[in-house]
Amino acid sequence: MDLTRRHLLGGFAATAAATVLPARLLLAKAPIEQRFVLIILRGALDGLAAMPPYADPDLQALRGALVPPAPGRDGGMVDLDGRFALHPGLASLKDWYEEGSFLPLHAVASPYRDRSHFDGQDLLETGAAWLDGTRDGWLNRTLGLIGATDRRFGIAFAEEIPLVLRGTTPVTSWLPDKPAGLPPGFPDLVARLYDQDPALHAAYVSGLDTTAFGRQIQGMVQTAAAGSATPAQGAMAAAATGADLQLAEAAGRFLADPTGSRIAVMELYGWDTHVLQVKRLDRLLGAYAATLQALRTGLGAAWAQTAILTVTEFGRTAAANGSGGTDHGTGSVAFLAGGAVHGGRVLADWPGLDKLYQGRDLAPTTDLRSVVKGVLRDHLGLPEDGLNRVIFPGSAEAAPMRELVRRA
Repeated sequence: MDLTRRHLLGGFAATAAATVLPARLLLAKAPIEQRFVLIILRGALDGLAAMPPYADPDLQALRGALVPPAPGRDGGMVDLDGRFALHPGLASLKDWYEEGSFLPLHAVASPYRDRSHFDGQDLLETGAAWLDGTRDGWLNRTLGLIGATDRRFGIAFAEEIPLVLRGTTPVTSWLPDKPAGLPPGFPDLVARLYDQDPALHAAYVSGLDTTAFGRQIQGMVQTAAAGSATPAQGAMAAAATGADLQLAEAAGRFLADPTGSRIAVMELYGWDTHVLQVKRLDRLLGAYAATLQALRTGLGAAWAQTAILTVTEFGRTAAANGSGGTDHGTGSVAFLAGGAVHGGRVLADWPGLDKLYQGRDLAPTTDLRSVVKGVLRDHLGLPEDGLNRVIFPGSAEAAPMRELVRRA
């Protein structure tokens, strides 16, 4: 229960490092000027829903009602390249794609091949090839290789510093002051207590969406997180709470400050969609797109020097379960965004939905470590030898992907 209690209780109190920071961080001269943001979608994003391979002839038969309407229809998915499309909730990112600042990658996975959230997230964050007891994160090791000495150079915009950013290099975390109450990720954290019992998990998640008690919990969370969104956020504020958008915009301002942070982590919860997936992803993906837009707004001119990588611990089953959702799977998607990104295309060594991993999951064909390596090498200027030895030890077979970012 120690690990479970750590994740649950971590939402109630910030760590000592998560105290209010001054408006300007006043770092010593930063060793790099490029900005890198890692966004972790906790709970396992359904990549086949977020980016449907609508040209695959097996998609509709496998997924049925989980597939959004075809491109061009009301509420339909948004075509990217004649093969893949974005979920309607991500429609606003099509403009980024067309301007070349959005790069989706499909059939991606870490080396993890089981289906535990805790183990999958640990492997995702440590960067190890298997569960070997590593307890520092690959992004903390990245800071060490860069030569960062000021703890404010690396920052988590979270209640507590996530594993990916923990290690021997000092870092910090920050959240704005807010009223006492349940944290925004609380319902998802409780859901994870039921991971080992699918029936209880499904009942709990369904209750959050359909019962008066569930609506009361959601209301308490929203009240605790509430903030006044700016009028310009318009319809996007309906998809994400004002606090979510304000935090993302504040994160952008921290990174934009000439003397501010350069490496950051954000977390978004709620992606464990065992039940009522269509309804829940409409809301979640809209909130994610709005969060990216708020982050871009806060970055301002620093957007041109920024790469934002979004990852999740594993994907979800190709077929729906009996509760209108999907269960824990393998292959998913990763999204790379930012003014420094060489986007406007989809990267996918597509395996086909007629060849499922273990007969149930999207088969991964791209090692997520190769994506991260490509960004760290070409965007942050880290040597390939250091990536293989220090950041992802023993991962020489996962060669860095090229042309993910625009070289400075």
